[in-house]
Amino acid sequence: MCGIVAYIGKKEAYPIIVEGLKRLEYRGYDSAGVSILSDRIMVVKKKGKVSNLEEAVQEYNVSGTTGIGHTRWATHGEPNDINAHPHLSGNKRLALIHNGIIENYATLKKALQKLGHEFISETDTEVLVHLIEEYQKRDDLALDEAVRKALLNVVGAYSIVVMDEQNPDMIVGARKSSPLVLGIGDEELFLASDATPIIKYTNKVVYLNDEEIVAIHRNGKYEVKNLHNEVKFPTIHELDLKLDELEKEGFDHYMLKEIYQQPTTIKESMRGRLNAAEGWVLVGGMQQYFNRILHAKRIIFAACGTSWHSALVGEYLFEELARIPAEVEYASELRYRNPIIHEDDVVIALSQSGETADTLAALELAKEKGALIYGIVNVVGSSIARITHCGSYIHAGPEIGVASTKAFTSQITVLTLMALNLGYKKGTITEDYFRRLLNALEAIPGKVEKVLKQNEKIRFIASEIKDVSNSLYLGRGYNFPVALEGALKLKEISYIHAEGYPAAEMKHGPIALIDENMPVIIIATNQSAYEKVISNIQEVKARKAIVISIIPEGEEKIKEMSDYYVEIPETEEPLTPLLSVIPLQLLAYHIAVMRGCDVDQPRNLAKSVTVE
Repeated sequence: MCGIVAYIGKKEAYPIIVEGLKRLEYRGYDSAGVSILSDRIMVVKKKGKVSNLEEAVQEYNVSGTTGIGHTRWATHGEPNDINAHPHLSGNKRLALIHNGIIENYATLKKALQKLGHEFISETDTEVLVHLIEEYQKRDDLALDEAVRKALLNVVGAYSIVVMDEQNPDMIVGARKSSPLVLGIGDEELFLASDATPIIKYTNKVVYLNDEEIVAIHRNGKYEVKNLHNEVKFPTIHELDLKLDELEKEGFDHYMLKEIYQQPTTIKESMRGRLNAAEGWVLVGGMQQYFNRILHAKRIIFAACGTSWHSALVGEYLFEELARIPAEVEYASELRYRNPIIHEDDVVIALSQSGETADTLAALELAKEKGALIYGIVNVVGSSIARITHCGSYIHAGPEIGVASTKAFTSQITVLTLMALNLGYKKGTITEDYFRRLLNALEAIPGKVEKVLKQNEKIRFIASEIKDVSNSLYLGRGYNFPVALEGALKLKEISYIHAEGYPAAEMKHGPIALIDENMPVIIIATNQSAYEKVISNIQEVKARKAIVISIIPEGEEKIKEMSDYYVEIPETEEPLTPLLSVIPLQLLAYHIAVMRGCDVDQPRNLAKSVTVE
């Protein structure tokens, strides 16, 4: 959730670090800080945006070729200057930044206070830097060894970076259940939460594993050990990531850019995995364990947030096309139950970042029970990609906007390909239907482009409802998860209360909320439940609600019943979520802009939830 960036080399550290912090803003944060080491450690930290930090830094000398920087999303202690990172040790010799939660910090804090340590913040992070100081001072240890000894006593999740005023030629990093990447440049080294702040300088990275510690040196050398002091020889990966992918490229917001990227990202998710003309689909990540997946007793999807909504679509796809029983679990609930998971089950985890803490924990649990675990992620080299038996990348490219858009449609594309692969092999779908779905799927990117051309119409609808306090989203079948996703998008970025419901459940409670001030967004594309959807709209209209319908092109009956409508091209029903979600993404975006909300960095949210 928080952002980490560190530099050691021959260049001035501050410009590199502050630029890196700006690239990490998408992760979500409420304060920022830097520490530059020259003759002594200098720390500046401010509540609010990185721009606030830049203003404050003007009063300081920030020259130096070693430094660390941080954007904080508050967990322990309110967002303010004091609780912001970096934190100093009691003797002011060490500076530390930290992402994660130290669960036993209160116990450690009491023990350190008895030894004479005094604390000025409310954070668990300050406790950790004092603990490292204690080991360093007591046993006269080098920084990396003091960090290792201290972490042996820590319970929780962390990625940390530490500097020592008395050793300006070394920085130490460590991780457990929270990502940390080592960047290897030309006589310079970097540490960061992800690759976005360092890709300008190098595409060579090492992904640290859990309970690993890295010491990086000014001469360009580095050593990796684990907590048991065993030396590790990690693989260096070359990233296929371009700097321009991290820019807005003329769009007002990253979210809008990413909505408009979906014709391309959906196509990339399919690239090399199907050919409608030749009549085949092949998902490479499945092949090693294909028979085990094909004969699974049950598919269990584990995900959070938008990925959970993708998984719900996956449940429909796997059950209808492959006839494999499927269920969808909130990863945060799965990990704290004693779930019944068998060795012949397959657990499919969905996560854009591949670092979601709850999903990682759920996978560890499933792995212990002997299930096959499959990852569907976007970020190459992420933790989920590395701990799963097999999996598929969605190839959506960097998603910077906190509210996920293109990852949702790319996840659904991959799930559709998987279900088609299994269903065709299993014989649960006919040759004719298989071919129709392949052709329809190949046509989806062009149809998304057609939906995007209605942007101005959707902007107008947004202007008509931007001041409402509540809204209701209704869908049936494959479009029930889309209703949930549409409601989530509106909540996330415009701060309007919204609920997604199965349309048939409206009469079981939500109908009590409907009046003339309530927009009801109805996804009315299901031909299998056409008459039922019309009945739902009539019930809503009878209570004077504002009806906004998502309908197939040429549909006249629902159009006449609606106050506003958006048409999407016809497609096969299992594929409708890939089209029906686009107007809902744009609607939420325009409402948020009109309300003056921070679209890319909504309040209280983080892009990647790496702590509980």
